[in-house]
Amino acid sequence: MAAIPTLKTERLILRGPTLTDFPDLLAMWSDPEVVRHVGGVPFADEEVWARLLKYLGHWELLGYGTFIVRDKAGAFVGEVGLFDLHRAVVPAIDVPEVGWVLARNAHRKGYATEAVQRILMWGEQHIGPKQFTCMIDVDNTASHRVAEKCGFSKQAQLTYKASPVIVYRRSPQSDLTKPTLL
Repeated sequence: MAAIPTLKTERLILRGPTLTDFPDLLAMWSDPEVVRHVGGVPFADEEVWARLLKYLGHWELLGYGTFIVRDKAGAFVGEVGLFDLHRAVVPAIDVPEVGWVLARNAHRKGYATEAVQRILMWGEQHIGPKQFTCMIDVDNTASHRVAEKCGFSKQAQLTYKASPVIVYRRSPQSDLTKPTLL
């Protein structure tokens, strides 16, 4: 198994997924409020289990993937990661994709921006200085703000799985407000 790093910010710990994260992931992905901009349908146990396995497969095959995000006290915050999902979209997503989902109790605290900034820094150090992309439901205003704060610019609006989305790109020279690292 590929070694998954542990990353830290002032308030957060980002680490690789483990079997012990399954109950927290299931609670998050089965929450209708959390998934309303990610397909709109709560996930069943089997779907969350498949996601957890996919997360570990990314790390094993690509050397990057999903980080589980917890606060310094150990409370589950959500997940953030870098992916290669081979999405069937035009224009094609040909660079690593950044994604984030937070548990409902972690919304509106700045955690998403903090975690995304940290993995982008890690990604540029370990994958190389390259572009990153993200795809966001058109109505997900909170995630649009996170993307813009993290240096992403709108590239295209398209339809993915019957939902309108906006694809953002971020160049490696984008200036990030660097989180406090520990």
